[in-house]
Amino acid sequence: MIISFEGIDGSGKSTQAKILLKWLQEQGKSVLYVREPGGTEVSERIRDLLLDPEVTMDPFTEMLLFSAARSELVRTRIRTMHVGGGIVVCDRFFDSTVAYQGGGRQLADPDWLEQFQRSVTGGIVPDRTYLVRVDLDTATRRLQKRFGDAEGADRMERAGTTFFQRVIDTYDRLAEAEPERFVVLDGRQSIETLALHVREDVQAHLAG
Repeated sequence: MIISFEGIDGSGKSTQAKILLKWLQEQGKSVLYVREPGGTEVSERIRDLLLDPEVTMDPFTEMLLFSAARSELVRTRIRTMHVGGGIVVCDRFFDSTVAYQGGGRQLADPDWLEQFQRSVTGGIVPDRTYLVRVDLDTATRRLQKRFGDAEGADRMERAGTTFFQRVIDTYDRLAEAEPERFVVLDGRQSIETLALHVREDVQAHLAG
């Protein structure tokens, strides 16, 4: 089973991914946790470049680098665990590229970009995607609390409010288009409440 967590920066998706990972490990499950971009030596080096606030790059280059990191991660780690029957918990997967580069950067039609990403992953699609949804004001307050000012934010986190609103809107469209895969969570709820919702849904999915 492949589980992905999606949402804009400041949504709390990474917290929920790590909570689920810990719970699955406590249940004795074979689990792999990965973050995107990253998860392999090559992908982590690409991550450093993509998030470096001192680096300027063309949006198409950005998309290709995210895709290269994802391809490396799928082929060297995710596919092996998936084929072996284990559970993979992803802090972001290809929906992020569709939302951020397709919607946020307005690089390409999101439908085309989604099909391209499915080719990048060799057809691997998450069985469950938890979209932790927060409004832009909530996310902004959380990021300001985390960083204090823009100096601590990475290159993607500095993209601006108009960019992030387009990302939110694209995530909403993705969830509406695939209700059987996406579970939309209200990111304004408490960490404990969200974790319970996720755990109960994963239990039901595994039992089914």
